[in-house]
Amino acid sequence: MALILQYLNDMHIFMDKYGDPRTNPWLLMSSPFPTLIICLSYICLVKFYGPRFMESRKPYELKNLLVIYNFLQVVFSAWLFYESLMGGWLNHYSLRCQPVDYSDSPIANRMVNACWWYYFSKFTEFFDTIFFVLRKKFDHVSTLHVIHHGVMPMSVWFGVKFTPGGHSTFFGLLNTFVHIIMYTYYMLAAMGPHMRPYLWWKRYLTTLQMVQFVGIMVHAFQLLFIDCDYPRAFVWWIGMHAVMFFFLFKDFYNQSYSKPKVRAKSPQPVTTEIEELKMPYKNGSLKNGFTNGHANGLVRARTVLPAGN
Repeated sequence: MALILQYLNDMHIFMDKYGDPRTNPWLLMSSPFPTLIICLSYICLVKFYGPRFMESRKPYELKNLLVIYNFLQVVFSAWLFYESLMGGWLNHYSLRCQPVDYSDSPIANRMVNACWWYYFSKFTEFFDTIFFVLRKKFDHVSTLHVIHHGVMPMSVWFGVKFTPGGHSTFFGLLNTFVHIIMYTYYMLAAMGPHMRPYLWWKRYLTTLQMVQFVGIMVHAFQLLFIDCDYPRAFVWWIGMHAVMFFFLFKDFYNQSYSKPKVRAKSPQPVTTEIEELKMPYKNGSLKNGFTNGHANGLVRARTVLPAGN
Protein backbone atom coordinates (compact mmCIF):
# COMPACT_ATOMS: atom_id res chain seq x y z
CA MET A 1 0.00 0.00 0.00
CA ALA A 2 2.85 2.35 0.80
CA LEU A 3 4.35 1.74 -2.64
CA ILE A 4 1.02 2.51 -4.31
CA LEU A 5 0.64 5.75 -2.37
CA GLN A 6 4.21 6.73 -3.23
CA TYR A 7 3.54 6.00 -6.90
CA LEU A 8 0.40 8.14 -6.85
CA ASN A 9 2.25 10.97 -5.14
CA ASP A 10 5.08 10.84 -7.68
CA MET A 11 2.56 10.87 -10.50
CA HIS A 12 0.83 13.95 -9.12
CA ILE A 13 4.19 15.69 -8.81
CA PHE A 14 4.89 14.84 -12.46
CA MET A 15 1.46 16.13 -13.49
CA ASP A 16 1.95 19.40 -11.65
CA LYS A 17 5.44 19.88 -13.06
CA TYR A 18 4.77 19.13 -16.73
CA GLY A 19 1.04 19.76 -17.02
CA ASP A 20 -0.25 23.02 -18.46
CA PRO A 21 -0.88 25.38 -15.49
CA ARG A 22 -3.77 26.96 -17.39
CA THR A 23 -5.87 23.79 -17.30
CA ASN A 24 -4.63 22.20 -14.06
CA PRO A 25 -7.30 23.83 -11.80
CA TRP A 26 -10.15 23.07 -14.21
CA LEU A 27 -12.76 20.39 -13.58
CA LEU A 28 -11.37 16.80 -13.83
CA MET A 29 -7.94 18.05 -14.94
CA SER A 30 -5.81 17.65 -11.81
CA SER A 31 -5.64 13.83 -12.07
CA PRO A 32 -6.44 11.20 -14.74
CA PHE A 33 -8.20 8.90 -12.28
CA PRO A 34 -11.64 10.60 -12.23
CA THR A 35 -11.77 10.37 -16.03
CA LEU A 36 -10.59 6.75 -15.94
CA ILE A 37 -13.25 5.85 -13.35
CA ILE A 38 -15.99 7.53 -15.41
CA CYS A 39 -14.91 5.64 -18.55
CA LEU A 40 -14.83 2.29 -16.76
CA SER A 41 -18.22 3.01 -15.20
CA TYR A 42 -19.62 3.79 -18.63
CA ILE A 43 -18.39 0.44 -19.99
CA CYS A 44 -19.86 -1.48 -17.05
CA LEU A 45 -23.17 0.38 -17.39
CA VAL A 46 -23.73 -0.20 -21.10
CA LYS A 47 -22.31 -3.74 -21.29
CA PHE A 48 -23.53 -5.27 -18.01
CA TYR A 49 -25.78 -3.34 -15.65
CA GLY A 50 -27.84 -1.58 -18.31
CA PRO A 51 -28.82 -4.75 -20.23
CA ARG A 52 -29.65 -6.50 -16.94
CA PHE A 53 -31.83 -3.57 -15.86
CA MET A 54 -33.71 -3.66 -19.18
CA GLU A 55 -33.97 -7.45 -19.38
CA SER A 56 -37.52 -7.66 -17.97
CA ARG A 57 -38.64 -4.21 -19.10
CA LYS A 58 -40.16 -2.95 -22.31
CA PRO A 59 -38.06 -0.64 -24.50
CA TYR A 60 -38.48 3.02 -23.73
CA GLU A 61 -39.98 5.23 -26.41
CA LEU A 62 -37.50 8.11 -26.66
CA LYS A 63 -38.36 9.67 -30.01
CA ASN A 64 -38.73 13.29 -28.86
CA LEU A 65 -35.78 13.03 -26.48
CA LEU A 66 -33.58 11.63 -29.25
CA VAL A 67 -34.50 14.42 -31.63
CA ILE A 68 -33.70 17.06 -29.00
CA TYR A 69 -30.46 15.34 -27.91
CA ASN A 70 -29.12 14.99 -31.44
CA PHE A 71 -30.08 18.57 -32.28
CA LEU A 72 -28.14 19.80 -29.23
CA GLN A 73 -25.17 17.67 -30.28
CA VAL A 74 -25.26 19.27 -33.73
CA VAL A 75 -25.22 22.73 -32.14
CA PHE A 76 -22.47 21.77 -29.68
CA SER A 77 -20.31 20.25 -32.44
CA ALA A 78 -20.81 23.29 -34.68
CA TRP A 79 -19.75 25.61 -31.85
CA LEU A 80 -16.63 23.51 -31.12
CA PHE A 81 -15.73 23.50 -34.82
CA TYR A 82 -16.11 27.29 -34.95
CA GLU A 83 -14.03 27.79 -31.80
CA SER A 84 -11.28 25.54 -33.19
CA LEU A 85 -11.18 27.65 -36.33
CA MET A 86 -11.15 30.96 -34.47
CA GLY A 87 -8.68 29.61 -31.90
CA GLY A 88 -6.04 29.05 -34.54
CA TRP A 89 -6.86 26.89 -37.53
CA LEU A 90 -8.53 29.57 -39.62
CA ASN A 91 -5.71 32.13 -39.72
CA HIS A 92 -2.90 31.32 -37.29
CA TYR A 93 -2.07 27.59 -37.38
CA SER A 94 0.13 25.74 -39.87
CA LEU A 95 -0.91 22.35 -41.23
CA ARG A 96 2.75 21.36 -41.50
CA CYS A 97 4.01 22.15 -37.99
CA GLN A 98 2.20 23.87 -35.16
CA PRO A 99 3.84 24.04 -31.72
CA VAL A 100 1.68 24.58 -28.64
CA ASP A 101 1.26 28.23 -27.66
CA TYR A 102 1.63 28.26 -23.85
CA SER A 103 1.19 32.03 -23.58
CA ASP A 104 -1.82 33.85 -22.16
CA SER A 105 -2.72 35.51 -25.44
CA PRO A 106 -6.46 35.69 -26.25
CA ILE A 107 -6.11 33.35 -29.23
CA ALA A 108 -4.10 30.78 -27.27
CA ASN A 109 -6.58 30.85 -24.38
CA ARG A 110 -9.47 30.50 -26.80
CA MET A 111 -7.99 27.28 -28.14
CA VAL A 112 -7.29 26.01 -24.61
CA ASN A 113 -10.92 26.65 -23.71
CA ALA A 114 -12.08 24.85 -26.86
CA CYS A 115 -9.88 21.87 -25.99
CA TRP A 116 -11.47 21.48 -22.56
CA TRP A 117 -15.01 21.71 -23.98
CA TYR A 118 -14.07 19.15 -26.63
CA TYR A 119 -12.94 16.87 -23.78
CA PHE A 120 -16.27 17.46 -22.04
CA SER A 121 -18.16 16.60 -25.26
CA LYS A 122 -16.73 13.08 -25.08
CA PHE A 123 -18.83 12.54 -21.95
CA THR A 124 -22.05 13.84 -23.51
CA GLU A 125 -21.54 11.28 -26.28
CA PHE A 126 -22.00 8.51 -23.70
CA PHE A 127 -25.74 9.12 -24.07
CA ASP A 128 -25.56 7.64 -27.58
CA THR A 129 -25.00 4.23 -26.00
CA ILE A 130 -27.24 4.78 -22.99
CA PHE A 131 -30.17 5.48 -25.31
CA PHE A 132 -29.41 2.27 -27.24
CA VAL A 133 -29.62 0.32 -23.98
CA LEU A 134 -32.86 1.99 -22.86
CA ARG A 135 -34.41 1.19 -26.24
CA LYS A 136 -33.06 -2.41 -26.03
CA LYS A 137 -31.03 -1.92 -29.21
CA PHE A 138 -28.32 -4.15 -27.79
CA ASP A 139 -27.01 -5.10 -31.23
CA HIS A 140 -26.03 -1.43 -31.69
CA VAL A 141 -23.77 -1.58 -28.61
CA SER A 142 -20.94 -3.08 -30.66
CA THR A 143 -17.27 -3.43 -29.76
CA LEU A 144 -16.52 -0.53 -32.12
CA HIS A 145 -19.10 1.68 -30.46
CA VAL A 146 -18.01 0.95 -26.87
CA ILE A 147 -14.26 1.22 -27.59
CA HIS A 148 -14.72 4.45 -29.52
CA HIS A 149 -16.73 6.16 -26.78
CA GLY A 150 -14.94 4.55 -23.84
CA VAL A 151 -11.41 5.45 -24.95
CA MET A 152 -11.89 8.99 -26.23
CA PRO A 153 -12.31 10.88 -22.90
CA MET A 154 -9.12 9.36 -21.51
CA SER A 155 -7.27 10.04 -24.75
CA VAL A 156 -8.36 13.67 -24.92
CA TRP A 157 -7.57 14.21 -21.23
CA PHE A 158 -3.84 13.85 -21.86
CA GLY A 159 -4.00 16.37 -24.67
CA VAL A 160 -5.83 18.95 -22.56
CA LYS A 161 -3.49 18.31 -19.63
CA PHE A 162 -0.17 18.64 -21.47
CA THR A 163 -0.75 20.07 -24.97
CA PRO A 164 -3.98 22.11 -25.08
CA GLY A 165 -3.41 23.62 -28.48
CA GLY A 166 -1.09 23.22 -31.41
CA HIS A 167 -0.70 20.32 -33.82
CA SER A 168 -2.92 17.71 -32.14
CA THR A 169 -6.01 19.93 -32.15
CA PHE A 170 -6.36 19.10 -35.84
CA PHE A 171 -7.94 15.88 -34.57
CA GLY A 172 -10.67 17.86 -32.82
CA LEU A 173 -11.18 20.15 -35.80
CA LEU A 174 -11.93 17.25 -38.16
CA ASN A 175 -13.83 15.27 -35.56
CA THR A 176 -16.25 18.08 -34.70
CA PHE A 177 -16.91 18.69 -38.40
CA VAL A 178 -17.77 15.01 -38.91
CA HIS A 179 -19.97 15.08 -35.82
CA ILE A 180 -22.03 17.94 -37.23
CA ILE A 181 -22.95 15.69 -40.15
CA MET A 182 -23.24 12.53 -38.06
CA TYR A 183 -25.63 13.95 -35.47
CA THR A 184 -27.68 15.57 -38.21
CA TYR A 185 -28.15 12.09 -39.65
CA TYR A 186 -29.11 10.70 -36.24
CA MET A 187 -31.56 13.55 -35.66
CA LEU A 188 -33.30 12.91 -38.98
CA ALA A 189 -33.39 9.17 -38.34
CA ALA A 190 -34.97 9.75 -34.91
CA MET A 191 -37.86 11.65 -36.46
CA GLY A 192 -39.42 8.47 -37.75
CA PRO A 193 -39.77 6.09 -40.73
CA HIS A 194 -41.01 8.88 -43.00
CA MET A 195 -37.43 10.22 -43.09
CA ARG A 196 -35.89 7.00 -44.44
CA PRO A 197 -36.03 8.04 -48.12
CA TYR A 198 -33.75 10.96 -47.20
CA LEU A 199 -31.20 8.84 -45.33
CA TRP A 200 -29.68 6.92 -48.23
CA TRP A 201 -26.26 8.42 -47.49
CA LYS A 202 -25.52 6.43 -44.31
CA ARG A 203 -22.69 4.42 -45.90
CA TYR A 204 -21.07 7.64 -47.11
CA LEU A 205 -21.09 8.92 -43.53
CA THR A 206 -19.03 5.89 -42.50
CA THR A 207 -16.71 6.57 -45.44
CA LEU A 208 -16.32 10.17 -44.25
CA GLN A 209 -15.38 8.91 -40.80
CA MET A 210 -12.65 6.71 -42.27
CA VAL A 211 -11.36 9.57 -44.43
CA GLN A 212 -11.21 11.65 -41.25
CA PHE A 213 -8.88 9.14 -39.59
CA VAL A 214 -6.66 8.90 -42.66
CA GLY A 215 -6.32 12.69 -42.60
CA ILE A 216 -5.43 12.62 -38.91
CA MET A 217 -2.84 9.88 -39.48
CA VAL A 218 -1.12 11.78 -42.30
CA HIS A 219 -1.21 15.05 -40.37
CA ALA A 220 0.22 13.49 -37.19
CA PHE A 221 2.88 11.19 -38.64
CA GLN A 222 4.37 13.85 -40.88
CA LEU A 223 6.10 15.20 -37.78
CA LEU A 224 8.16 12.00 -37.64
CA PHE A 225 9.97 13.20 -40.77
CA ILE A 226 10.31 16.94 -40.16
CA ASP A 227 11.67 19.07 -37.32
CA CYS A 228 8.89 20.59 -35.23
CA ASP A 229 8.80 21.80 -31.64
CA TYR A 230 5.98 19.46 -30.71
CA PRO A 231 6.20 16.45 -28.33
CA ARG A 232 6.98 13.30 -30.30
CA ALA A 233 5.04 11.18 -27.79
CA PHE A 234 1.80 12.95 -28.73
CA VAL A 235 2.54 12.42 -32.42
CA TRP A 236 2.46 8.67 -31.77
CA TRP A 237 -0.48 8.96 -29.36
CA ILE A 238 -2.73 10.76 -31.83
CA GLY A 239 -1.49 8.86 -34.88
CA MET A 240 -1.98 5.39 -33.39
CA HIS A 241 -5.45 6.30 -32.18
CA ALA A 242 -6.31 7.26 -35.73
CA VAL A 243 -4.90 3.95 -37.02
CA MET A 244 -6.92 1.95 -34.48
CA PHE A 245 -10.18 3.75 -35.21
CA PHE A 246 -9.63 3.56 -38.97
CA PHE A 247 -9.43 -0.23 -38.92
CA LEU A 248 -12.36 -0.53 -36.50
CA PHE A 249 -14.52 1.60 -38.78
CA LYS A 250 -13.24 -0.24 -41.86
CA ASP A 251 -14.27 -3.55 -40.31
CA PHE A 252 -17.70 -2.10 -39.54
CA TYR A 253 -18.00 -0.83 -43.12
CA ASN A 254 -17.06 -4.23 -44.56
CA GLN A 255 -19.58 -6.04 -42.36
CA SER A 256 -22.37 -3.56 -43.10
CA TYR A 257 -21.93 -2.72 -46.78
CA SER A 258 -19.53 -5.17 -48.42
CA LYS A 259 -21.18 -8.52 -47.79
CA PRO A 260 -20.98 -10.81 -50.85
CA LYS A 261 -24.28 -11.05 -52.64
CA VAL A 262 -25.72 -14.52 -53.21
CA ARG A 263 -26.27 -15.19 -56.88
CA ALA A 264 -29.91 -15.83 -57.60
CA LYS A 265 -30.60 -19.23 -59.12
CA SER A 266 -33.00 -19.73 -61.99
CA PRO A 267 -36.48 -19.85 -60.48
CA GLN A 268 -38.19 -23.20 -60.57
CA PRO A 269 -41.92 -23.41 -61.28
CA VAL A 270 -44.16 -23.19 -58.25
CA THR A 271 -45.75 -26.56 -57.59
CA THR A 272 -48.65 -27.40 -55.36
CA GLU A 273 -49.87 -30.59 -53.83
CA ILE A 274 -52.68 -30.73 -56.39
CA GLU A 275 -50.21 -30.57 -59.26
CA GLU A 276 -48.05 -33.24 -57.68
CA LEU A 277 -51.02 -35.56 -57.35
CA LYS A 278 -52.22 -34.74 -60.89
CA MET A 279 -55.68 -34.02 -59.56
CA PRO A 280 -57.92 -32.70 -62.32
CA TYR A 281 -59.22 -29.63 -60.52
CA LYS A 282 -60.63 -27.05 -62.86
CA ASN A 283 -62.08 -23.64 -62.23
CA GLY A 284 -65.76 -23.99 -61.51
CA SER A 285 -65.80 -27.80 -61.30
CA LEU A 286 -66.29 -27.76 -57.53
CA LYS A 287 -68.63 -25.85 -55.34
CA ASN A 288 -67.29 -22.62 -53.89
CA GLY A 289 -67.33 -23.90 -50.33
CA PHE A 290 -65.16 -26.96 -51.02
CA THR A 291 -62.92 -25.17 -53.47
CA ASN A 292 -62.11 -22.29 -51.10
CA GLY A 293 -61.75 -24.56 -48.09
CA HIS A 294 -59.47 -27.06 -49.77
CA ALA A 295 -57.47 -24.86 -52.09
CA ASN A 296 -56.85 -21.99 -49.66
CA GLY A 297 -56.42 -24.16 -46.62
CA LEU A 298 -54.39 -27.04 -47.99
CA VAL A 299 -52.88 -26.29 -51.38
CA ARG A 300 -51.50 -22.88 -50.52
CA ALA A 301 -50.19 -24.09 -47.19
CA ARG A 302 -48.21 -26.78 -48.99
CA THR A 303 -46.86 -24.53 -51.73
CA VAL A 304 -43.19 -25.15 -52.61
CA LEU A 305 -41.43 -21.83 -53.19
CA PRO A 306 -38.98 -21.33 -56.06
CA ALA A 307 -35.43 -22.40 -55.35
CA GLY A 308 -33.19 -19.62 -54.11
CA ASN A 309 -35.91 -17.39 -52.57
